[in-house]
Amino acid sequence: MTTSLNRQAATVDPDRWPDVVALPAASALRTATARFLVRRALAVLPLSTALGGCETIGAGGPELHVHDPQPFFHRIGAGGLIGFGESYMAGEWDAPDLVAVLTVLARHAADLVPQPLQRLRGLCVPRQPTDQRNTPEGARANIRRHYDLSNELFGLFLDESLTYSCAVFPRLPARWSALKAAQHRKIDQLLDLTGVKAGTELLEIGTGWGELALRAARRGAHVTSLTLSARQQALAEARIAAAGLSDRARVELCDYRQARGRYEAVVSVEMIEAVGQEFWPEYFAVLEGRLRPGGRAAVQAITMPHDRMLASRSTHTWIQKYVFPGGQLLSTEAVQQLVTGYTRLKPAHQAGYGAHYAETLRLWRERFTARSAEVEALGFDETFRRMWTLYLAYSEAGFRAGYLDVQQFLLVKEDT
Repeated sequence: MTTSLNRQAATVDPDRWPDVVALPAASALRTATARFLVRRALAVLPLSTALGGCETIGAGGPELHVHDPQPFFHRIGAGGLIGFGESYMAGEWDAPDLVAVLTVLARHAADLVPQPLQRLRGLCVPRQPTDQRNTPEGARANIRRHYDLSNELFGLFLDESLTYSCAVFPRLPARWSALKAAQHRKIDQLLDLTGVKAGTELLEIGTGWGELALRAARRGAHVTSLTLSARQQALAEARIAAAGLSDRARVELCDYRQARGRYEAVVSVEMIEAVGQEFWPEYFAVLEGRLRPGGRAAVQAITMPHDRMLASRSTHTWIQKYVFPGGQLLSTEAVQQLVTGYTRLKPAHQAGYGAHYAETLRLWRERFTARSAEVEALGFDETFRRMWTLYLAYSEAGFRAGYLDVQQFLLVKEDT
């Protein structure tokens, strides 16, 4: 595994993982307001919340242990949900079943703040920073922040196909031993939707570590795959060469907006989440522009409810700050509006796999936890490991709560 992962040192930058033990600045009023609102919400949620070992509130359910309420409320007062995540990173709260607690919170996300106060949301929640805009330069920086961390880090919790997107299982719940085949099942569905076969000219937007390109090349397709991650490119190219398929697949370090040529098929798996609302129309225009007449594009995308997308579209979130800078989810309604409003592509198929993503994330999270010592040996400290655990658990909870879904869309360009 070491050789196949092209061993490289981790690129952990202390400026990117701030010392969350140091409390951020927050006024006494903001801290008091956070204490009031959070206690009010926790008192009625189906949770059992222990505050400092002295008081337990809630309607009963999964346990949430707040070790020291003062910094917990202080951080939420300073940063809202970003502060909630930072408090976990700092070890100020824990849960025996983290996913269960986060699932409850996800199911009640729209009700945690009283309706009259939600009108003030724009005044108190942090706004998305302008330096995370997904311009061609910004997108490269954002992608490197996540995907260039360390190939070995991802190799510790992904299956041997190194596929970092939702798998499609034959049955649920899933087992680790079924993950690789389930990832291939997902890839094959997308290749079948777009009619990829021997001789097909295929454009992949978002290479990952090359498994889809490999699988398409093995069908006899000619694949051009685009990524902004130098480490992904290096490993994907090495895997393609090792398989003897370099004559059928190439990986370019290239922004989707700079793609050239026309193809019979385009596939893009969970890359649109890194595009940003500002550039969604351009992304779909690129899909249309890169397709030949009669061509087919398959897009796999994580989605959220349309009303929540609208309410949160300018908010800076914990996930954006620490895990996916510049990331933004869209809704199925937004996909439909963008396709019909900015292209002449015709929607031909749509299917959701949210329950499968919950299981995929569970398997990744359990693997990551089991290999914590190896993660540490790569140079990732406890703060990072808690951050990554929260990211995987938070995402799993979103799918279990139905707050998130993942969809496969097929879009067809007419012959005329």
